[in-house]
Amino acid sequence: MQSDTLRFRTPLAQPRFLPMSRAEMHAIGWDALDVLLISGDAYVDHPTFAAALLGRWLVAHGYRTGIVAQPRWNTPEDVLCMGRPRLFAGIAAGAIDSMLAHYTAFRKKRHDDAYTPGGKAGARPNRAVIVYTNLLRQAFAGLPVVIGGIEASLRRATHYDFWTDSLRRSILLDAKADLLVYGMGEYALREAAARYDAAMNEGGAATAAEALHGIGGTAWVGTESDMPEGASIMRLPSHEDISADVRLLMEATLQQERHVHRGDAWAIQPVGNRAVIMAPPAPPMSPEDLDRLYALPFTREAHPSYRETVPAADMIRTSITTHRGCGGGCSFCSLALHQGRRIASRSRDSVLAEARDLAAAARKGVSISDVGGPSANMWQARCTLNPAKCRRASCMFPSVCKGFAVDQRKAVRLLREVRDTPGVRNVRVASGVRFDLALREGEALRAYTMEFTGGQLKVAPEHICDEVLEYMRKPGLPVFEKFLEAFAAFSDEAGKEQYVVPYLLSAFPGCTDDHMRTLSRWLQARGWSPQQVQCFIPTPGTVATAMYAAGIDPEGNPIPVARTDAERLRQHGILMPDTGRPPSRDADNRRRGDARQSETGRGKAGTRDGRPHRSDRDTGNANRHDGGRSDRRGGRRDEDRPDRGRRNGARPDGGANRGGADAEERREGRKGGSKRPPRR
Repeated sequence: MQSDTLRFRTPLAQPRFLPMSRAEMHAIGWDALDVLLISGDAYVDHPTFAAALLGRWLVAHGYRTGIVAQPRWNTPEDVLCMGRPRLFAGIAAGAIDSMLAHYTAFRKKRHDDAYTPGGKAGARPNRAVIVYTNLLRQAFAGLPVVIGGIEASLRRATHYDFWTDSLRRSILLDAKADLLVYGMGEYALREAAARYDAAMNEGGAATAAEALHGIGGTAWVGTESDMPEGASIMRLPSHEDISADVRLLMEATLQQERHVHRGDAWAIQPVGNRAVIMAPPAPPMSPEDLDRLYALPFTREAHPSYRETVPAADMIRTSITTHRGCGGGCSFCSLALHQGRRIASRSRDSVLAEARDLAAAARKGVSISDVGGPSANMWQARCTLNPAKCRRASCMFPSVCKGFAVDQRKAVRLLREVRDTPGVRNVRVASGVRFDLALREGEALRAYTMEFTGGQLKVAPEHICDEVLEYMRKPGLPVFEKFLEAFAAFSDEAGKEQYVVPYLLSAFPGCTDDHMRTLSRWLQARGWSPQQVQCFIPTPGTVATAMYAAGIDPEGNPIPVARTDAERLRQHGILMPDTGRPPSRDADNRRRGDARQSETGRGKAGTRDGRPHRSDRDTGNANRHDGGRSDRRGGRRDEDRPDRGRRNGARPDGGANRGGADAEERREGRKGGSKRPPRR
């Protein structure tokens, strides 16, 4: 069944909030759901929250969609609250990987969660995708399960897991899901709903399950015969071969990176007598579809059942997303892998319409906190070459590609038009400026500095040493210093006292103590005392993580790697001397055990992943939600929950998966080492 022959349903009326209970579902005239979405984040009806975005997108195409946010995982009652959906259930762990959400760079538990009412930790399990899938299997036998989001997307093939220091196979096999959506999921999820709907009408559930195979931007467990005859195929090393020789993880990771950017090839990875089949990526959303998506009637509020605020909702309430994708291709960043390097931009009219809506909703005018995307100055950038033939790993490194076309003056004009919208008090750019790109357009940099910087401008040099920057795929120190000079000159011209906030990384693969001392001396010479130093966390799927696990660079050359936590803490302490004393060995062992908790979702006598069953918690039935109650989720901390944690300074766009840490990680550490995966 080809996507161009699919017919979508007539759009449904958009409710004020997507239903979270049977009572809410009946109140809008629905007797059942077509699609049920399970999310590890609270439900905030804002376009930066994936469940809200995808849910409204499906409703706009005629599919009745409900949300169960942060369900209890020791009972299926919460996911049963709206009954069995007609088509399938979709699962995502949340804005970032659940393990990254729970543990710091030194494997210490985090203590709050920006995506939970009240900011309290403990509302989702470790490895949430696996646990939620098992929960759905208990609730609805035989119901197709589609997994997605950044946790599933970056674990779709063999990957290194920092928290257990092991190589893990595709999450498809561990979760036993029917389909995995990788990358941005609007097109894939819409097509899955349409295909399954048509197949159910034609031939029943068996035919419908087969109909899901071949959708762009998806993966499943199958055989090579699932791929079209004559298709271009990228063959990844098998899981068994990588397990025997961890250096092959680098080859597999680079192939996945090329697979995403090429956009026209299939990929396959053998696992035992089966294989993970990856269809070509879904194309970036067209400007017209992006405009329609962001024009949907989001309330920008948390669901009214919550009694406490969701911190992440406050952070992004008045932000505007102008585009997706990032051409940077930094080796440690998940964004280029998840959103892609090709930029998908909204139109000028769409952005201005959202600014007018924000102004109309504010009684005394609105301050727009951010206008941008993964990198603020890439709006309407495009590749003038053929991505299928591109062999570059980054559009920006080692220098800006001649085929990367962007007129930053257009972005400046857009910012000024947003600022001049009646009811808008001021506009800031908070999503970060790619400084090497900004230097190519002096007038745009002048405008960013003089008009749209609220005292501080965030940039990400990450380091200053050439060897480390090359491993990171970041521009060299002379480029950064030239940017600093221009920023200072423009700030003086505006008569403003403004500062650059640099993001820096410690313990990056290939980085040594001497490199960190060189960085420290450079900072001291400038009189800088950095507060945004983050210790590298090897997150699944990135090239930097393959470097960490295998101890080699992308060309296969050996590199030094700070692998033990003592080595990592030492590097971190060179820039952050108040990092603190490592905890005791007993505490270290307890934390290691916490990080390796059960993933099956099954526990002893009424427990799930070690979390005790509490009879006083709401079931999630009818119109009751416990997400914000003071004595339940989002309220009192249960000290025995294994997944209590603190977010990684998380941004609602998922940008926290850049392999960093937060203030807690700057203060704390843990001692001891970890085993290297086997190599021949």
